Amino acid sequence: MDLSGVELARAYHAQVVGPLLARRFPGMPYAAALLGSGSEVLGLDDAVSRDHDWGPRLTLLVPEGDVGRVERAVEQYLPGSFLGLPTRFALSGETTDQHRVEVSSTGGFVRARLGLDPRGGMAAADWLTLTGQAVLEVVAGPVFVDTAGEVTTVRRLLGSYPEDVRRHLVAVDWARIGEEMPLMSRSGDRGDDLGSRVIAARLVDAAVHLAFLLEGRWVPYPKWRGLVLGELPHTGEVVATLGGTMTAPAWRERQDALARALGALMDRQAASGLPTVGPAVVPFWDRPYLHPDPRVVDRVRACVVDPAVRAWPVRRGSAEQLATDVGLLGDPRARRRLVELTDGGLDGPGR
Repeated sequence: MDLSGVELARAYHAQVVGPLLARRFPGMPYAAALLGSGSEVLGLDDAVSRDHDWGPRLTLLVPEGDVGRVERAVEQYLPGSFLGLPTRFALSGETTDQHRVEVSSTGGFVRARLGLDPRGGMAAADWLTLTGQAVLEVVAGPVFVDTAGEVTTVRRLLGSYPEDVRRHLVAVDWARIGEEMPLMSRSGDRGDDLGSRVIAARLVDAAVHLAFLLEGRWVPYPKWRGLVLGELPHTGEVVATLGGTMTAPAWRERQDALARALGALMDRQAASGLPTVGPAVVPFWDRPYLHPDPRVVDRVRACVVDPAVRAWPVRRGSAEQLATDVGLLGDPRARRRLVELTDGGLDGPGR
């Protein structure tokens, strides 16, 4: 099987699922796409991906009142195999083979991933409850049919953070890096190379998140962050210097590599239209350590216009800035509760 997941899904719709819908539900508006989780949604699957959770799959979004009827028809009329692949298979952690045509309404599908439907309006704080991966599960995969235009509308609304929210989150990432960068050097200087490397990994993760914000792109889950970031047009120096931070043999080289990475990020920040400082890093008191110039946080926050966002404390980041636990970040309700714990709570139409 040489088809990619996208090619397989497109053929599955064209040859099996689309004709089934045309026969059983003529004229019904619907969308067919490859959405949700899985490397194939991002176009990053390969031969290795096919050893589990891979096969003919599709997302069908139909009118709310038709979901049950379509589910029953799909269950009854799907063939047992397609292009030599079983159409029913178990996913990781499951024991029962099931078809992988997910049938939902547009609103139901989007709420299951995001915890809200952006078509109903979003308060600024609602954006903090999203993760890049959750949004990508809605906006990244190919859409084969969208007769009602509902998926197109949702994707337009989720194209990027509102500019004031993006500015705030950029400031949060600089603050996160500034808080821990001297600790990376301090622990290494005291002979704790392991501790220094652990902190370096945390700092690189924050810097990668910042890089995606500055490029106006949603950050995928960790497995693909480096690969996707490296494929963006202006991030070569950032990727190379962050890689050098991770491979540096000692704390001084580690600090210098991270300082170069932060300088490259500051250049990208200028290119994105946000205020900067120069140089990006400055000495930390009288010690031989470096940290980001603290003025950058206030300068970026000073550009925020929306009074609701201006009122947020700098520690009020997005869910993926506040936590790294995979289970928590994959649960829209848990993400919302996490953000509610920060100062200010949540309000507005998305609550």
